[in-house]
Amino acid sequence: MNNIVVFDIETQNTFDDVGGYFPEKLDVSVVCAYFYADDSWRSYTIDKMQELLKDLESADCLIGYNSIGFDVPVLNKYYAGDLLKIPQLDMLDKIRQSLGYRIKLDDVASATIGQGKSAHGLQAVQWWKEGKVQEIIDYCMQDVKVTKEVFEFGQKNGYVLFDDRMGERRMIEVDFTLPENKSVMNLTMGF
Repeated sequence: MNNIVVFDIETQNTFDDVGGYFPEKLDVSVVCAYFYADDSWRSYTIDKMQELLKDLESADCLIGYNSIGFDVPVLNKYYAGDLLKIPQLDMLDKIRQSLGYRIKLDDVASATIGQGKSAHGLQAVQWWKEGKVQEIIDYCMQDVKVTKEVFEFGQKNGYVLFDDRMGERRMIEVDFTLPENKSVMNLTMGF
């Protein structure tokens, strides 16, 4: 398993815009990803969705933070199949299983690797409205970088860190073992 992909998405709109927590109703603005197979960093704007989906289909595993609950449902809107059929490692899900509740990527990254996110997702939506696509790409790419580093730290050490509400640094045991690769049928190519 060498084609592991760490990814993150940004959207053009918010849950308020679509009437509630309906990720499948949101529209993608930018997706950024790191591909272990060739050590490449890639960004995709909405007009490059077919290229992105083809690249994701070739993945042995998709790694993200809240990717199963947010990123993949948003991307499935653009996909003829179901991206959840690709093996996934959702770090937020693993942290929630260990800790009992969810915490922000920024809180985990800041405590674990000493570097957090560079902005907030709502800022990315505002940038989209202002036509500042490069700012969104830069922000999304930073999220992918910290996600990748947190993944690598957690996989190597079996734990990640965060600062709780009282300001105390806490350790969370995590299992970032990659799931078994299952055969995935390519659904975007014509037959």
